[in-house]
Amino acid sequence: MTIAVVMGVSGSGKTTVAVMLADALHCQFREGDDLHPRSNVEKMRSGKPLTDADRLPGLRKIAAEIDGWRARGESGVLTCSALKRSYRDIIVGNRPVVTLVYLRGSRELIHERMAARHEHFMPVALLDSQFATLQEPDADEHAIVVDVDARPAEIVDRIVRDLEARAIRE
Repeated sequence: MTIAVVMGVSGSGKTTVAVMLADALHCQFREGDDLHPRSNVEKMRSGKPLTDADRLPGLRKIAAEIDGWRARGESGVLTCSALKRSYRDIIVGNRPVVTLVYLRGSRELIHERMAARHEHFMPVALLDSQFATLQEPDADEHAIVVDVDARPAEIVDRIVRDLEARAIRE
């Protein structure tokens, strides 16, 4: 069983990579943004960053989704910005089967990508607040860290190789 949480700031390519990763692993995909309360999406759409209290219901739903997969012995990939350690503690916590995949990129590259995309609720104006909030994973979180300056297929190949290497070591 493999469960991966693909994390990073908005515009880092979480959804694109996660969908491709789920396909490569032959497992289910879940968009973490779909687990946000509607009020959170509207708040972000209006250019206001979410508070920790705003994020808590969505984080709890993500944790419940992961726990459901674990209980059923299912593999899955889901997205969540998971910008703070405290958020990751809720969704990964003491779930050793969950692997954190951090899509790391420069502010400049991600700004360029966000400016080019359409029909997404997260405005470019919130990018600075995302980077200000971001706490990159610590070594004890055992994240797979991938720079997003490569093509999505290359990023997914790297993640799959890292996941396979971890499975061999266990």
